[in-house]
Amino acid sequence: MNEIELKYGCNPNQKPAKIFMKNGNDLPIEVLNGKPGYINFLDALNGWQLVKELKEATGYPAATSFKHVSPAGAAIGKELDETMKKVYFVDEAFELSPLACAYVRARGADRMSSYGDFIALSDVCDVSCAKIIKKEFSDGIIAPGYEPEALEILKEKKKGAYAIIKIDENYKPEPVENKDVFGITFEQGRNEVKIDESLLTNVVTKNKEIPLSAKHDMMISLITLKYTQSNSVCFVKDGQAIGIGAGQQSRVHCVRLAGQKADNWLLRQCPKVMNLQFVDNIKRADRDNAIDNYIGEAYMDVLKEGQWQKIFKVKPSIFTASEKEEWLSKAENIVLGSDAFFPFSDSIERGYKSGVKYVVQPGGSIRDEDVIECCDKYGMAMVFNGVRLFHH
Repeated sequence: MNEIELKYGCNPNQKPAKIFMKNGNDLPIEVLNGKPGYINFLDALNGWQLVKELKEATGYPAATSFKHVSPAGAAIGKELDETMKKVYFVDEAFELSPLACAYVRARGADRMSSYGDFIALSDVCDVSCAKIIKKEFSDGIIAPGYEPEALEILKEKKKGAYAIIKIDENYKPEPVENKDVFGITFEQGRNEVKIDESLLTNVVTKNKEIPLSAKHDMMISLITLKYTQSNSVCFVKDGQAIGIGAGQQSRVHCVRLAGQKADNWLLRQCPKVMNLQFVDNIKRADRDNAIDNYIGEAYMDVLKEGQWQKIFKVKPSIFTASEKEEWLSKAENIVLGSDAFFPFSDSIERGYKSGVKYVVQPGGSIRDEDVIECCDKYGMAMVFNGVRLFHH
């Protein structure tokens, strides 16, 4: 099959719509269940490239959670400790596979943004991963294959309408790609830059020490940015993106957005938040929203009389600004990556507040020395990788 007709394009008024192979070859994908839409396929194909490259770069199984053609989360399959299992509400009796751990991390880092995601997996979806996905509200999934039992589990989602796509993991696209805008065709070579440790050798700061774990996190950041709408930055910790700032015109606003997401991820690990007592049978989305409000500025939305009783068994005390500041002060060894150079040191200043220790960016600004000086002030190690990663 070399084309699939779609219900509509980005919006219901955009008809007709389809995906197809211009060269007449068969599509490298097969729809095993459901009817993926135009945006679903955009998420699926971008997500697949991301996880494929993450696995190639790190050797770990990888997962990503995509929304509107940018990742909400991305991670490799490192084992979860008991704290992170509790933060991510993983209480399964069965053992989590590395692939399941990757998706738990990718979905869990920014659960508000991942709601209704499209999932991409680097490996054949196993039963462990399918059982995790079954509990989450998601539009669909793409993977190179599915264990038979896993496929049956996924087919039960959305009353049988869950979109399941299988992709040929050996497929390689043409080296030149085209895109039409306002009736005019744009043509460019595909962004085939390979992101690996060879891009991490130009350390421009006084601190030259970058452990292997931080190099993995740098590669995760860069690969995630390669498939994120620009401008974009990405905070990474322990094998997973913890804050992605996408599609902002100002780079420092990207950093502030991603930094706040990273702070929220850190605050969710505070015992005061982990020990919140929710009412029985609260929906997952309602619980996630309550936590987001509680740790943010809108905490009274969930603590006011008549409202907290619907969410908590016991009314929590206010999570004060000083308590948050004290907890966030413990953040350390976080990686900050950028798809283009930092034009000012303000982005480094903001990153420092969220525990950034390692920075990776292309370099090339007329103010590079100011940025390097700011990193040196805080003892950070910064790499100029020399590769811009704009994605539009």
